Amino acid sequence: MRTKKRTKASSIVMLIISILLIGAFSVIGILGTPDIGGYRVQSFGEVIKRGLDLQGGVSILLEATAESNDESAVDRTIVVLEQRINNLGVSETVIAKEGTNRIRIEIPGRYDSNDIVQTLSKAGKLTFVGPDGTEVLTGSDVKDAAVMMDNLNRPVVSLKLNNSGKQKFADATKKYLGQSISIKMDDEVVSAPVVEAHITDGEASITGQASVEEAEKLASIIKSGALPVVLKNVETNTVGPTIGDAAIPQSLKAGAIGIILVFLFMLIFYRVPGLLATLALTVFILLVLLAFVVFDVVLTLPGIAGLLLTIGMAVDANVLVFERIKEELKLGKSPRSAVDLGFNRAMSSILDSNITTIIAAATLLIIGTGGVKGFGLTLLIGVSISMFTAIVVTKRLLKLALNAGILSKPSYFGVKRG
Repeated sequence: MRTKKRTKASSIVMLIISILLIGAFSVIGILGTPDIGGYRVQSFGEVIKRGLDLQGGVSILLEATAESNDESAVDRTIVVLEQRINNLGVSETVIAKEGTNRIRIEIPGRYDSNDIVQTLSKAGKLTFVGPDGTEVLTGSDVKDAAVMMDNLNRPVVSLKLNNSGKQKFADATKKYLGQSISIKMDDEVVSAPVVEAHITDGEASITGQASVEEAEKLASIIKSGALPVVLKNVETNTVGPTIGDAAIPQSLKAGAIGIILVFLFMLIFYRVPGLLATLALTVFILLVLLAFVVFDVVLTLPGIAGLLLTIGMAVDANVLVFERIKEELKLGKSPRSAVDLGFNRAMSSILDSNITTIIAAATLLIIGTGGVKGFGLTLLIGVSISMFTAIVVTKRLLKLALNAGILSKPSYFGVKRG
């Protein structure tokens, strides 16, 4: 008897703590926290990145020149551009081919459009030239380039050469000891260090960079390699959020109304379990938004559509479970047995529907581009988390409620007997 009372009391405490934690995290997720000692937790709205359609950004159209009309070369150029953009630390950029020789680049956020165009369209031809004009090395001899800080805390670009480059550089540093070897990028001298030693280990540094940012740009171009084609800037636009100013509040309003209606539906049809399902749905939304932050997801309008769709699927899983539970209660089962049997019976339906959706979402993510890819990513994250909340969170809350004596009668599930 004491054990039963102790279990009931601990379940009530755990249920109250769970409700308070869900409420607290919801408030923090919406509002963030005040600044305490210089530390503040930001709200989801502040940290989740938004795409070009929601926040604006830079739109660039590049064209391969007439002598560079090889379509496969344009495809290879897109790969190089993607690498250069990644090296610049720019996230969720859309790069797509238009026609046969044009490349459209959309970069969400605030960036200097001229700076971006300059960095992306450079051919990236790196040469090391001796004082007598002899070409010592080319970009193909460079294995890697990275930014490091020297002993005086100044940024330098550290180069690692491959085997052929190592031997060439060893010969050159021996030949030009005490003289300058010019390092040129697209025939522009970026540095002309004096050879102070015979270098045989295949490692060198480009000095003279004014800032870390400048060094990172240079390392990016060197590491990405030369472009297979010559690019011409056809069009550069700073794009405002096309419909973002209206879409975000409208989406939030529609989402809030939809969620409230879902909560009311669950409460009316499923009573106390419906209330617990609304808590599980709140956990689902919090986990999805947290996943967006952790995986650096950029939210776009198609992404918002995917998010709202997954909320509906999360509700659908709970409805499946609760209907099976009600069927068991109508057959005369006790609430505890009905919950166990209801979950077991609904499990195959939940897994079937969610796994097929995950496969479809993964396909969109792998082969899709732009907005389609964003939709697939949010759908994949949402469906995966909805399975967890339906199978684990909802069941755990129901078990706590059963142990606490809150679900002792079938009427609490919305079922009338006899």
